Amino acid sequence: MKSEVISTDKAPKALGPYSQGIKKGNMIFTSGQLPINTETGELLKGDIKKETEFVLENLKEVLKEGGATLEDVVKVTVFIKDMDQFSKINEVYAKYFNKNKPARSCVEVARLPLDGNIEVEAMAIV
Repeated sequence: MKSEVISTDKAPKALGPYSQGIKKGNMIFTSGQLPINTETGELLKGDIKKETEFVLENLKEVLKEGGATLEDVVKVTVFIKDMDQFSKINEVYAKYFNKNKPARSCVEVARLPLDGNIEVEAMAIV
């Protein structure tokens, strides 16, 4: 079974030697998405709720390019810089995953690419 690279201009370009996502058969694996504004290329910082929205919108675009939606997501991993922001992140996250509630892990990390505050990756089955 061949892997298909997922690439879209509607989500931030990869910051290194990796793909925005990979589709293999009926499974999609996304790379972590940061709160990067695709129009300006700038990383959003300062409002974790807005950052979370940007991340999830970017994630939606990668999934869409692969033929999936948030409804198809079965597993999400959230990486955050400050666990004290967890409840604010959950407020926004719950709006995006209000019907489908995939399995999820949330990990506090010391540092993220570009010194971001949040990064989210997902797995989907279509």
